[in-house]
Amino acid sequence: MTLASPETLAGEADWFGTAAEALPDDAADSVLIGRIWDPAVDGPSPVLVRDGDVFDVSARFPTVRDLCELPDPATTVADLEGRYVGGFEEVLANTGAPVRDRTRPWLLAPVDLQALKAAGVTFAVSMIERVIEERARGDLALAAEIRGRMLAGVGADLHDLSPGSEEAERLKALLVKEGIWSQYLEVGIGPDAEIFTKGQILSAVGTAVPVGVLAASTWNNPEPEVALIVQSSGRVVGATLGNDVNLRDVEGRSALLLPKAKDNNASCALGPLIRLFDGRFDLERVRGLEVGLDIEGGDGFRLHAVSEMTRISRDPDALVRQLIGAHHNYPDGAVLMLGTMFAPIQDRDRPGEGFTHKVDDVVRISSPALGTLVNRVRHAEDCEPWDFGVRALMGNLVKRGLL
Repeated sequence: MTLASPETLAGEADWFGTAAEALPDDAADSVLIGRIWDPAVDGPSPVLVRDGDVFDVSARFPTVRDLCELPDPATTVADLEGRYVGGFEEVLANTGAPVRDRTRPWLLAPVDLQALKAAGVTFAVSMIERVIEERARGDLALAAEIRGRMLAGVGADLHDLSPGSEEAERLKALLVKEGIWSQYLEVGIGPDAEIFTKGQILSAVGTAVPVGVLAASTWNNPEPEVALIVQSSGRVVGATLGNDVNLRDVEGRSALLLPKAKDNNASCALGPLIRLFDGRFDLERVRGLEVGLDIEGGDGFRLHAVSEMTRISRDPDALVRQLIGAHHNYPDGAVLMLGTMFAPIQDRDRPGEGFTHKVDDVVRISSPALGTLVNRVRHAEDCEPWDFGVRALMGNLVKRGLL
């Protein structure tokens, strides 16, 4: 299959970056898988990305879930033969083209049947900001005032505190006495992690496409995160990047509104690809990753921040054990976003009002070992409707003779 060159996909085709930026710095030594939409079969296909080329492996593995459930996915896939689709740069360019050529393939989120889960309040800075949201209830000026009091009274350097430990219990007692205990502090330093459903199966979007925030939201932000690919057995077999888009004003009104704050059209972005664990990349490498965030607004606004996974308060493996085990099974596996330390408080419009998204913001989430996930902000109501669910996938695979 011959694809249009990136040069023919002109206009805004460079806002999402190049293939070199999208791929890991050591892509030649990485085992990378993902998904494309293939118009030739009117459906999605798992792909292997190797040496800058894209290969369809659906004849062997109809879903990414099937591939990730293998005893050793990276070894099986590394030398797998597949149908040549085209160059990765060409597929990426068509994904983000202002007018996509729908006769040619484009990238999708790299997971399919896996449950979309996320861990919250796993970094001290994020924990403090959740408490502020809860107390400010969407009032940006009040949030600034509370932030000052919280940091003076509690401090932000809590990353060495082990959740559920005796030290954490002593801090809890102190905070209760001071009248500033919160449900967010409970999951931040208590024994039980916050793990929630980020979106419905197959609802995640990939790179080079819009992410959505509700039009009614006036206080929201991206959440750059590392996401683990977890087998049904609970074993972690890979990682990717994620944007756990959050509506701070909605969650701040009530924690019971978490589904409305977190799960909206195009509110979960993953990708660009999954890097499978092998001898060069494993969970220990994940523990040491740095995740960069860059936001560029049409109004000239610029923001840069870095999250260090070494500052996470709960070990990724411990979060996986709270997600899956004898207490809760996921027969098709799960993707688990590990949380973020990014809590944007940089003023954007007026002093004291902090940060919130505007339509057309370009959000880049990057890590040298995983590449770069790029999305442009739109109102969720204006994003491409999600209309391809599990029933549609099963029907498509049956039609193709793959199921």
